[in-house]
Parts: sequence; C-alpha cells; structure tokens
Amino acid sequence: MHAWKACSTHRHILESAINPSGEKRRGKSEKQIAHTEFAVSSSHLIVGGETVKHIAAVTLMLLTVVPVLPGQAKESSPNTANPIVATVRQMETRYSKNLTGAADEMPADKYSYRPTPEQMSFAHLVMHIAESNNGLCAAIAGEAPRELKLNETDPKDTLTKALKDSFAYCESVLAKADDSTLGQPVTLFGGRTSTHGGALIFLAANWADHYSEAAMYLRLNNLLPPSAKKN
Repeated sequence: MHAWKACSTHRHILESAINPSGEKRRGKSEKQIAHTEFAVSSSHLIVGGETVKHIAAVTLMLLTVVPVLPGQAKESSPNTANPIVATVRQMETRYSKNLTGAADEMPADKYSYRPTPEQMSFAHLVMHIAESNNGLCAAIAGEAPRELKLNETDPKDTLTKALKDSFAYCESVLAKADDSTLGQPVTLFGGRTSTHGGALIFLAANWADHYSEAAMYLRLNNLLPPSAKKN
C-alpha cells in the first residue's frame, strides 16, 4: 500500500531537535527557506528506500533525547516507567497540532497543488497521513485497521476531518499503551512484521516526515507553517 511510500524529507526531525521552539531561522527569507526545503525534498526522492532506515535511526535517537529538550521543559515529564510511549504521546500532541493546522491553513483551491509532477498533491498527502495514522495505531492497539474510503479529489472538509479523526484515534491508542509490550510482534501494512516498538518509531518518524513535506508545500504557496508562527 502507498502508505509506506517515503514521501518527503526527514530534515524536520533534525530541525526540531536543534530548534524545537519553531522559531524562524535567522538570515533567511521565506523564499530561500522554501527553496532549501524543496531541494532537500527532491534529493529525498532519489534516496528512496534508504530514507526509511535513516528516519528510523534518527527517530530512535529522538525518543531518547526529546524528554530533555529545552522546548519541552514546560511539558509534563514522561513517566520514567514508560519513557518511550510517554515521549511518543508528547510528539503526538505537537504533531497533531502542526499537521492539522497545516491542513486547515492550505486553501481548498490549493489542495490539488504539487511542487513537481512526480510528487503527490497536498490532498493526497493529507489522505496519506490519515491512512498511515489509522494503520499504525491499529497495529499498536492490536486491532484491525479502520476502513477509510478517501480519495484525493474529496473536498477539503472531508480530508481534514479524516486527518483529525485519525489523530484522535492515535491519542486514544497511545493513552492505553506502555513500554512493557515494545518487543511484542505486530503485523503492519502489506503483511510486514515488526514490533510494538518498531511501530511507535515508524509512527513518530512519519509525523516528522509528513510535516516537513506539508511545511514545504505551504511555503511554496507563500504560507507560513504552523510551527514557524509566533504564539
């Protein structure tokens, strides 16, 4: 299924670790930033399957360091008995806000926008995130994936609702999860096997990857991504 297609760049994972506050980078215009993101995203398409390995490795590192990042100092500290799941819960809170915010911000008439013919449309990206969330969180919960009947030609309201519902589902699944099952096997899309821990890593990596792409799409349309806005 296309839910496992690597669809952008993992630049945002590293940027979040270095600058978790989302503050605009000094000395660069919006146009320069957009061009940089576009260039990195294009190189991501060439890298192909290797990207998944890099994302998983970087995300595993983040699952260890995120609880002590300055930007999260004001958040509740993860339960030391379940540091991995607790950290992913914190990431879900942040990325659900940013990704649904990006989906809301993009005008309906721009949902068909794609930077190049080879890249997915913004509508397809929103649909893809909803499907990925539902599939991975179902695997973590040990449930059958929810059947979603979505199409990238669906209205913006339909796609954004599906996205928000998928994050609400993941939130409910993560609320019941703990680190005691990290090593237990799970079946993912296409019959692939992994563990609960692996599914959590894929889930967190997908959020960072997808938000990086959504942010790039917004900037190329002269719109500021949610994480770059001043509170």
